[in-house]
Amino acid sequence: MSRKQSHGKGYRLIIRYLGITSILVGVALLLPLLLLPLYPQEAVYAKCFLIPGIPAVTGGYLVYRFLKEDAGGRLKKNQAAMIVTLSWALAILVSAVPFMMTGKYNFTQSVFECTSGYSTTGLSVVNVEEAPRLFLMLRSIMLFVGGVGLVLVVMSVITDYYGMRLFEAEGHDQMAPNLGKSARVIISIYSGYIIGGTLLYMVFGMNWFDALNHSIAAVSTGGFSTKAASIGYYRNLGIEIVTIVLMLLGSTGFLVHLAIVKGEFKKVVSHCEFRFQLVVYPIAVVGAAVLMLRQFALSVPESIRSAAFQVVSAMTTTGFQTVDSFQTFSPALLLILTLLMLIGGGAGSTAGGIKQYRVYLVIKEMIWTIQDRLSPGRVIRPRTVNRCGDKLILKEDEKTAVSNYFVLYIFLFMVGTFIFCCYGYSVQDSMFEFSSAISTVGLSAGITGYDAPAGVLWTATAGMFIGRLEVYIVLITILKMMIDTGEQVREWKRGIRNRFLK
Repeated sequence: MSRKQSHGKGYRLIIRYLGITSILVGVALLLPLLLLPLYPQEAVYAKCFLIPGIPAVTGGYLVYRFLKEDAGGRLKKNQAAMIVTLSWALAILVSAVPFMMTGKYNFTQSVFECTSGYSTTGLSVVNVEEAPRLFLMLRSIMLFVGGVGLVLVVMSVITDYYGMRLFEAEGHDQMAPNLGKSARVIISIYSGYIIGGTLLYMVFGMNWFDALNHSIAAVSTGGFSTKAASIGYYRNLGIEIVTIVLMLLGSTGFLVHLAIVKGEFKKVVSHCEFRFQLVVYPIAVVGAAVLMLRQFALSVPESIRSAAFQVVSAMTTTGFQTVDSFQTFSPALLLILTLLMLIGGGAGSTAGGIKQYRVYLVIKEMIWTIQDRLSPGRVIRPRTVNRCGDKLILKEDEKTAVSNYFVLYIFLFMVGTFIFCCYGYSVQDSMFEFSSAISTVGLSAGITGYDAPAGVLWTATAGMFIGRLEVYIVLITILKMMIDTGEQVREWKRGIRNRFLK
């Protein structure tokens, strides 16, 4: 097969995968309609879901069937990254249609809301107190699909030789010998957490609809709430404890979940990210509690309770809150939360941020370097990291990749912060808001919202999208498409030139 034919088949395979994604997104848009028997008064909004949902399913199926014969095609280098990025973009654009059809949200606001949903961020332009339940459920469905991963959901139903490339490109670890089984195991575990969380929320006084939505939002570390005051609306310690547990589970890597389910707790305790959390969480909670105690008229137990919830919400990148507003927080408090949001959750989890594993490696490398400098003579120490019971030797290329990612992430964080500052917002609020966007958290200092300038919303949208797909995937996709487009243009020019020469 010629290079050109192989390249073409690779792109046909990309389109075929996008057809599968379209089917999935169409089904997701139709699922909220199952609530109509319970809320018949919202039938007027049914067209908002039917009009984009049915064509998405039908069109996706036709594309999948039409290109089925091309299943033997070959994905070229980096085309797996293209499939992941384009699948997310397709899901966001199609899911934005229901919001636009209400007439209350323009294209920018709708794309922002759906990007926030699929990226499990939780920033919102929707007034949840007035929004129909169909749309609140759609937001939670987007959190679930985006949390476990679009590709993972697709692979749980349809698997093939190239599924593993997509699976890994989206940031997942294989948990079982079979790819499809890995995907189904992950979805089963998260579904179990959601069901358990829903039941516990109901025990502590939530109605079933709020309980289900908050459970999905907590496990997916998304933070979309059905109440404007978020978890703070309930003023219930039991609900806050359940939420903290679910947020921690959501920010835990998939491999650790498998160890938990199997009862292999020694692996969990020895895991490097678990030990990292044992240090960071207590320090952050105590620091935040002291600052709250000094700034607000709170008792010691109240300050610890509030600090613990906000610290966990920030570092798990969930975005739930129990405080009225972060605009009243001191710069020191905002700095603590900003740093926690940038650190983020565990590698291979639904959480965002730089990821605890990368931060842990950077800190460990600093310690190792200092030890080497202080050691007499030449002492060679193996660089090993414990990942869920397995001691892995850290290779130079992995250290370089982590350092490069760390620098690139901070650079993009500063660019987004600068853009927000250009709109007149303070540095501290801009840093807080954009760290929330790029780390897919959802806590807000009041910059993003329904009345926010379009430039602010698009900047936050880009941050959420890049943050969820971990920078490199998006960057590779853009560069790959630019290179392929350039090659195609040169091919056309050669063809035209050859015709004229003849």
